[in-house]
Amino acid sequence: MTHIDIRTIEDRLQALQKDICAALEQVDGRGRFRIDDWTRAEGGGGRTCVLSNGGVFEQAGVNFSHVHGNSLPPSASAVRPQLAGRRFRALGVSLVVHPLNPYVPTSHSNVRLFLAEHDDEPPVWWFGGGFDLTPYYGFDEDCIHWHQVSKGACDPFGKELYPRFKRWCDEYFYIKHRNEPRGIGGIFFDDYNSGDFDRDLEFIETVGRAYLDAYLPIVERRRAMPYGTREREFQRLRRGRYVEFNLVYDRGTLFGLQSAGRTDSILMSMPPQAAWRYAWRPEPGTPEERLYTRYLQPRDWIALAGQESN
Repeated sequence: MTHIDIRTIEDRLQALQKDICAALEQVDGRGRFRIDDWTRAEGGGGRTCVLSNGGVFEQAGVNFSHVHGNSLPPSASAVRPQLAGRRFRALGVSLVVHPLNPYVPTSHSNVRLFLAEHDDEPPVWWFGGGFDLTPYYGFDEDCIHWHQVSKGACDPFGKELYPRFKRWCDEYFYIKHRNEPRGIGGIFFDDYNSGDFDRDLEFIETVGRAYLDAYLPIVERRRAMPYGTREREFQRLRRGRYVEFNLVYDRGTLFGLQSAGRTDSILMSMPPQAAWRYAWRPEPGTPEERLYTRYLQPRDWIALAGQESN
């Protein structure tokens, strides 16, 4: 790779955002995305698309951003301290979907490219991304499907990637002060550079588009399940955990805030309703407890699928 065509990458990521929004609108059936274009005083801007109070999705946000500046924020240079203070450019698509029905999981995905530049030196580049699932009520077939699609997105680019990125996802999306995972994982990678820029770009596009294949069949299976006050209250409590992770640990949120991004766009990942209850624990023998004992545990869902087929 001798030249990074930023305009082409920008076009491809914007097409990804547009396609994801169209697919989510079609599934929702009622809601439509509000589109806000924005600029950043320090350089760059983006487009934020938010669907609220839909038929299936209580809130869904899909962001495209392309920002640049004179000094790489600390959250982006934490594992590359030698790049601190360099000029930077960051492009990506990120999304979070919060469903109305508690039997439909919350989902998150993002893909991104970072460039760190200095004088006449070639830019240092790396990719990041992935997708993860946060169920409120667990179902084995949903978890197996989610991870099968995750593996299918990775395998053409290296059989070693899925187990590596699956483990990384389990470790990253972990709420340390609660000693519990945020959900059932998926894949997560950061600071990824195989040495082949074009192939790595194809990889993150594949991951970005695989998200719909992973999520939408689960939505269709669960969207009509009956629920009541109990399930909604549990959903709000678990959403509180989601907020805690995003505000305390999430590097994407920290990067957005540290780089003076658009606050509404950065925090569109937050659920429209969340709750906290002092010293709350699930009652023994309930479906809520089963989420903790069965699903909020690192598990080899691909192996489980093989066992079920025997």
